[in-house]
Amino acid sequence: MKEKSPYELLANHLEKLPGGFARTASGAELRILNRLFTPEEAWVAAHINMLPEPAKVVALRSKLTLADACLVLDSLVEKRLVSSFPIHGKTHYMAQSFVIGFWEEQVNHLNRELVESFEEYLPAYAETGLWGKAPQLRVIPVQKSISLQSRVMPYEQLSAILDNHTKFGVANCICRQEQRLLGKDCGKPLEACLVFDGAAEYFAESGRGRVITRAEADALIALAEKTGLVLQPGNTRNPGNICMCCGCCCGVLRGLKMRPIPANEVSTDFFAQLDDSRCTGCKVCLKRCQMDAFTVVDGKAQLDLNSCIGCGLCVSTCKPGALTLVRKEQSELPKLPANNIMLGVRMAQTHGQLGWGQILGILIQSGIDRIRAEFAFRNSI
Repeated sequence: MKEKSPYELLANHLEKLPGGFARTASGAELRILNRLFTPEEAWVAAHINMLPEPAKVVALRSKLTLADACLVLDSLVEKRLVSSFPIHGKTHYMAQSFVIGFWEEQVNHLNRELVESFEEYLPAYAETGLWGKAPQLRVIPVQKSISLQSRVMPYEQLSAILDNHTKFGVANCICRQEQRLLGKDCGKPLEACLVFDGAAEYFAESGRGRVITRAEADALIALAEKTGLVLQPGNTRNPGNICMCCGCCCGVLRGLKMRPIPANEVSTDFFAQLDDSRCTGCKVCLKRCQMDAFTVVDGKAQLDLNSCIGCGLCVSTCKPGALTLVRKEQSELPKLPANNIMLGVRMAQTHGQLGWGQILGILIQSGIDRIRAEFAFRNSI
């Protein structure tokens, strides 16, 4: 039997992580890995767990000396392909999913060939339907689209999300960077990914973004509403980021539009409602909607609720008042994970990769590998 290449091993490993890793007939996913990882890096990355573990454990699994493993791990961290952080004074390493994960970490490090491979990959990922089963982002409405009479929960309000944080950062949107490399510049703001607290510091230190003030964050949000960007925070009750997305560039929104009924695969608490008796046929909603949910027939707007994601961009600029934003019934509201750990578990369980028995097995194996690594490298520094 032919031995699998490091890239095949890594692809199989990534498929078992919460975000999954779609396979394509063209092999685009393997070309992406080939362009991001050296063979040695792919081999080591295929042995990094979804739990934070010290270098000794990774060295044991990948059958390398501790010194060699550390060199490769340092390279993976520098290239933003795995996560690292200190625990009890020792650096620990943890695998990242592909999306949302180490692909987004490649912002400012893209080239055309890499982006072309990703464009081949995107339809295959959309076809899996994994996003709709456990979205990593959710949609919240722009503030101006919510009436004062609406009963809105704190996690649905932009201001409440920002109030939960004390440090703010911003990074370039990788999706708009991708499209610019392909010669498709939509003209919308490039700095459009907000991050908070520790992530803001990490973005600045790693060169991925910069630290900003709360006032600057508010100004960016206002610019997003003005230029017609969908607000997508992380899909948890206290998100650590907000993406500001356009339907022409955003991989998430473009992937949703490839699905039969996009509205069924997005985490949102709202939908737009149209009173055609008040519509003047101005067509502003057509320009504002990032999901192509509007058409105009006989001088009146038509709204396709199968494509509406409740972002409110059409509502905030409808001068005749023909559009309003409606909150879903309580029974129809999507369940919101408490934190990123619970979101990760939900994501993995949607494609059968992380049942509770598997979680227990991972924990037990990690504990065994830690003990074995201590003995194997007991004379190493």
